Amino acid sequence: MANPTLLILAGDGIGPEVMGQVTRVIDWFGAKRDLAFEVEHDLVGGAAYDKHGTPLHDDTMAKALEADAVLLGAVGGPKYDALDFSLKPERGLLRLRKEMDLFSNLRPAQCFDALADFSSLKRDVVAGLDIMIVRELTSGVYFGEPRGIFEEGNERVGINTQRYTESEIERVARSAFELARRRGNKVCSMEKANVMESGVLWREVVQRVHDADYADVELSHMYADNGAMQLVRAPKQFDVIVTDNLFGDILSDCAAMLTGSLGMLPSASLGAPNADGRPKALYEPVHGSAPDIAGQGKANPIACILSFAMALRYSFDQGEEATRLEQAVEKVLADGARTADLMGPDGGTPISTSQMGDAILAALDASL
Repeated sequence: MANPTLLILAGDGIGPEVMGQVTRVIDWFGAKRDLAFEVEHDLVGGAAYDKHGTPLHDDTMAKALEADAVLLGAVGGPKYDALDFSLKPERGLLRLRKEMDLFSNLRPAQCFDALADFSSLKRDVVAGLDIMIVRELTSGVYFGEPRGIFEEGNERVGINTQRYTESEIERVARSAFELARRRGNKVCSMEKANVMESGVLWREVVQRVHDADYADVELSHMYADNGAMQLVRAPKQFDVIVTDNLFGDILSDCAAMLTGSLGMLPSASLGAPNADGRPKALYEPVHGSAPDIAGQGKANPIACILSFAMALRYSFDQGEEATRLEQAVEKVLADGARTADLMGPDGGTPISTSQMGDAILAALDASL
């Protein structure tokens, strides 16, 4: 059988630096674990604009639709701030999400024990934390119509419409239940059914899908405002949280800071399964392009490397190898390796982006 295909879009800022370490990890799996990928590189964001005058060339979009998975670094930077909105680097990422129909955004919040003191919460609250927020990504208040700023009487009014269809709720609910079966088998659905009709429909559809096809998964419902409070009160009560676009945007950023550093956080955006059963998928670190440190070897590559671990697990059914990579990262951190973003108040000497890559590869070798 042909090797699975990966399209790598390193992007802007620190994207090429962190993606360079991911490429080394990919090569390691091919050489040491007989898990080879056909890898192609292309441009997105500002890098694509510089070459093509657009943040995502049509040919690149076509490659993304054909690839088994897309790995993306980061997009954007002050160089492009004056561009028309339609040409800004971020539009390339949004086009990928839209045309690949990536409706299920997976944002893990995992606190490695070696970094528990970096969280703003007490160690005992976050140590061992491992939760997943599943955010609906292509509908809701960010996309609903009507929307805009209108004249109403003698003043202006801003309108955004929260809109969900049953099918949109059902498909992201199924994504969450399937994911829970691979984890702790527990889903908490969050909405505002007490004040929003869209929340009432959300709760009804999630419950219906559960009762029909996922009765083996424990399901609970929670109002999203209470969910935000519970995330900072007792986050380890959760396994998988499924929620809409707006609440998912807010709650996932809240959960992200429980772990102590954005440089540690991967993400996945998944679509419907293809004919081969694999979902269309895009994997990317949560951090941005960090233009202030680009090219200096200071960037933390772990979030991008863990994004590849998510690809191993969710696109290629290589859960054991994903765990191998995650455990290698955990060992490196436990041994005290730190990039600049992970330096505590006691100081010390940070290692470079490539040195972190060296350490993770050495830990992978030691796992054999």
